[in-house]
Amino acid sequence: MSMRPKKRSLTLNGHRTSVSLEDEFWAAFKKIADEQKTPLNALAAQIDKERGIDLGLASAIRLYILKYYQDKLKS
Repeated sequence: MSMRPKKRSLTLNGHRTSVSLEDEFWAAFKKIADEQKTPLNALAAQIDKERGIDLGLASAIRLYILKYYQDKLKS
C-alpha cells in the first residue's frame, strides 16, 4: 500500500493542474473513469465544478471515489 501521495497532472478546462493522490486512489479514479467511459480529465473537471470552495480537489476526488463505491454496494 502506498503511504505517501504522489503528484498527478490533470488538465481541467484547458488549464494544467496537479493533485496529490495515493496510488490506490489514482487507480480507483482511473477505473471509475473507464467504467463511466469518461476521459479522466473530464471526470476531474466535473468533480472540480461540483466541489465546494472549502474542499481541495484531491479531497474531492477521494470523496467522489468513496461515494461511488458506497453507492455500488447499495445496489
